[in-house]
Amino acid sequence: MPFEPPETREARGAAVLVVEDEDAIRRGLCDVLVYHGHVPSEALTGDEGLTSALGQPWGLVLLDVMLPGRSGFDVCRALRAAGRDTPVLMLTARGAEQDILEGFRAGADDYLTKPFSVAELVARVEALLRRSGRGGACASGVQLIDFGPWRVDVAGLEATRDDRSVELTRREIDLIALLTSEPGRIVSRRRLLRELWGFPDPDRVETRTVDMHIAKLRKKLSPEAATLIETVRGEGYRYRR
Repeated sequence: MPFEPPETREARGAAVLVVEDEDAIRRGLCDVLVYHGHVPSEALTGDEGLTSALGQPWGLVLLDVMLPGRSGFDVCRALRAAGRDTPVLMLTARGAEQDILEGFRAGADDYLTKPFSVAELVARVEALLRRSGRGGACASGVQLIDFGPWRVDVAGLEATRDDRSVELTRREIDLIALLTSEPGRIVSRRRLLRELWGFPDPDRVETRTVDMHIAKLRKKLSPEAATLIETVRGEGYRYRR
C-alpha cells in the first residue's frame, strides 16, 4: 500500500516526495524517512513525479535519474522552469563526473550515488532541509534577519523596509543568512557553491551562478545592497553592516 499523502497524515517532519521506479528501493527510502520523523509520498514515473512535485509544497524531493518516461534530469529542469525552489536530492547509479554535473545544471541541490549508506542518505536529507529552511527557518534557525535597513522574513520569503516590500527566493534568503552570520569576513565563491548549491568539488566547476544571484539580490534591494554586499576581487563576498 502506498504511503498516504502528507495532508492526510499528522505532520511530524518534512513532507518528502520519493520519485523512484524500483519498488524495493522506493519502499526502503520511505521506511527510512518515516523512521526519522518525515512524511514520505511515492511516485513511480517521471511524469507522475513532476505532477506531484508541482501539485503541492514539499520539503524535499528525492529524485531518481533513470525513470520511466521523463528522466530525473528532465523532471528537475521542468520543476525549476516552473519557478519551484524545492530542494532536490538526486539518487542514481550513474556516478560519472559528467552525470553529476548534468544533475547540478538541471537544478539539483545534491547528488547521491547508489549504493549509499542509510547514514549518508539521512545526513544529506537533513542538511538540505536545514539549508533550505523548510521547517520555517533558515539553516541557522533564525526567523528574522536584519540586513542593513531591511528586515528579512525567512519563512515569508520577503524583505521589508518602511513601506516597501520585496519578494525573495529561498536561495537569496540563504545568501543573506550566510553572509550576515559572519559580518566583515570574506565568504569565498567556493564555499557558497559548496554550502548553498551543494557542489561537492566546486574547484572543478565553471559557473557564474553565485555572481548572478548576488547581482540579482543587489538589484532587488537597491541601492543599499550594493554597499552591504561587498565584492572582494578574486576572493568572494563580504557583508558590511
